[in-house]
Amino acid sequence: MDAPSPSSATKSHTRRLIAAIDTADLAQARAWSETLAPHCAMLKLGLEFFAAHGPAGIAALGGAPVFLDLKLHDIPNTVAGAVRAVLPMAPAMLTLHATGGTAMIEAARQAAGEATGRPALLAVTVLTSLDAVALAETGVPATPRDQVLRLATLALAAGADGLVCSPHEVAALRDRFGPGPILVVPGIRPHGADRGDQVRTMAPEEAVAAGADYIVVGRPLTSAPDPGAAAAAITSALAR
Repeated sequence: MDAPSPSSATKSHTRRLIAAIDTADLAQARAWSETLAPHCAMLKLGLEFFAAHGPAGIAALGGAPVFLDLKLHDIPNTVAGAVRAVLPMAPAMLTLHATGGTAMIEAARQAAGEATGRPALLAVTVLTSLDAVALAETGVPATPRDQVLRLATLALAAGADGLVCSPHEVAALRDRFGPGPILVVPGIRPHGADRGDQVRTMAPEEAVAAGADYIVVGRPLTSAPDPGAAAAAITSALAR
């Protein structure tokens, strides 16, 4: 599909840490942004923040590169319209669910391709809060690894620039698809950190060693006594 490439920042490996700003409190989001942005490749803004503040909230955070994690999932026409609607916000990366299917991802890719320096489209495979039992409850008999590989094949063939997956599937994705796809990996917990509602987790250094381009860290940063110091420690460990 002929279209401009996504921002080159999405494959810059000088920094691999993405800080998740998960709050509806704009003042808190600003404070975290100011503290964390100097140590991160970009800030992840998800449904909680975006539902509360929308585009104005993104503008209020001072211009740091944004990973807009909206996990779009609807009929192709609606998702294409949503992609066009977020283009003026200039996110570096934007998520949609791989389970939306080929036509939905192709429509999103075509809509994103209308812009120069478009956001990289990342297909979410299997949420890091799901394990084999939870997948089976939804009617998916496959293991998380097999389902991730199946959805990754579909999404990349439909034009996605990369994938969101747990750290447990990174090595398998690199083995199958090589270095090309952008792999963004949540479910990151530094050694000793509480896993919370994440069930498929890994330490930052291990995920990057497996082939992650970016790791997403939220609560271990934002709940730390000094979020900036916590982010700097992860960035320093990854650099080593």
